[in-house]
Amino acid sequence: MPYVITEKCLGEQYASCVAVCPVDCIHPGDYKNEKFMIIDPETCIDCGQCLPECPINAIVASTDEAPAYAKINAELTPGFKEHPKVAERPKNDPPKKPGNKLVQ
Repeated sequence: MPYVITEKCLGEQYASCVAVCPVDCIHPGDYKNEKFMIIDPETCIDCGQCLPECPINAIVASTDEAPAYAKINAELTPGFKEHPKVAERPKNDPPKKPGNKLVQ
C-alpha cells in the first residue's frame, strides 16, 4: 500500500522527502492554486524513508489513513510526473499555514 501526501503539504512543499526516495516517486506541482507534492502510487515501494523526513507530518503510511488524498495523489500523478524537481526547503523554515506545526 503506497504512502500518501495529505492536505498538510498544500501550500508548504518542503520537498525534503524527495531526496530520500530511492525510486523517485515524489513529484511537485500545483493543486488548488497552491504548491503541492504527490506520491506516485504505482512507483512507491512502501520503504518508509519519506515518512520521517516531512517536517510537518504531511505524509501518511497508507491509503487507508487518507483515502481522499490517496485518490488525489493518484489522479495528479500523470501531470505532476512531468514537472522538474523543486529545491528542498529548509526543514526549520516555519510553516506558511497557521494550522501546520513543525515536528520536533
